[in-house]
Amino acid sequence: MRLSILDQAPVTSGHTSKHALTSAVELAQLGEELGYHRMWMAEHHGGMSFASSAPEVISAYIAAKTERIRLGSGGIMMMHYSPLKMAEVFKTLSALAPGRIDFGVGRAPGGDANAIYAMSQGQKPMMDGLYEKLATTLQLINDETPEERWYKHTPAAPTGVTRPEAWLLGSSGNSAVQAGRMGVGYSFAQFFNGELSTDALDAYRHNFRPSAFMEKPDINVTYLVTTAETEEEAEYLARPSDLSRLFLMRGQLRQLMSPEAAHEYPLTEVDKIHIANNRAIHLVGTPKQIATQLQEESVRYGFDEAMICSIQHQQSDRLNVYRLLANELL
Repeated sequence: MRLSILDQAPVTSGHTSKHALTSAVELAQLGEELGYHRMWMAEHHGGMSFASSAPEVISAYIAAKTERIRLGSGGIMMMHYSPLKMAEVFKTLSALAPGRIDFGVGRAPGGDANAIYAMSQGQKPMMDGLYEKLATTLQLINDETPEERWYKHTPAAPTGVTRPEAWLLGSSGNSAVQAGRMGVGYSFAQFFNGELSTDALDAYRHNFRPSAFMEKPDINVTYLVTTAETEEEAEYLARPSDLSRLFLMRGQLRQLMSPEAAHEYPLTEVDKIHIANNRAIHLVGTPKQIATQLQEESVRYGFDEAMICSIQHQQSDRLNVYRLLANELL
């Protein structure tokens, strides 16, 4: 089982966006050193909690600061962009870092209603036909000419470069069949809602058709993880993320608290129940416990790669999560 990284460039309380972005570079360099397979940057708009609004730019910068680890988007929110622009951006990245770039895309907006309309300049957002948009983008990346007349004399430059890997993201299983039919990788966001199922992954594998992007099915599953040397320390460090999930359920997007502040926050009995229920989404425990769960789920569901997202108030604690998991799994 491969081990990879998803980073949202979290801006935690008392820190700046610049700190979040420089921390992403540091995480990628550590991941490469430890043997992580890839690192994806998420795309978020319209908030103060995450600095990753332009994953393609961050990936380009990190590519220049690393040598081997694969880099890319997890994912580009394709409703906001044209197929030509997406193809040109990722072909350019792949020309600069051949064999290391991943084009991961999702159908979500990456922000609230205000952000959606800001991204479309107040026009009706283009939320329909996203699978068709992805199919066109893949043609352009592959130096093919789509049927629409406006592409007849407009190739996606640069041409003749190494193809990036292509991945479709999902969190409910609805994208699994489409990812298979297009011959791209399937990335399931288990940390969104905890609804990973064998049905979704089997549907992807059953419908998979080899393509220029992938010869055989490839699946990764993203987990939110907090781990430390002891269960007690892991639970202590996990409380800020637990509260962030509670706040999100109430429509509040706040910067991550420090563990000290989080443990001073008063919890109702209902809050405690919600946190307990969220353990399907947020894996908390010792490195051995987390590694055992990931290995068991890899066998149960038949996926090839676990992608780890860890949001900690302090960068040192976050880096330690990835070190501890690497010691167990790599």
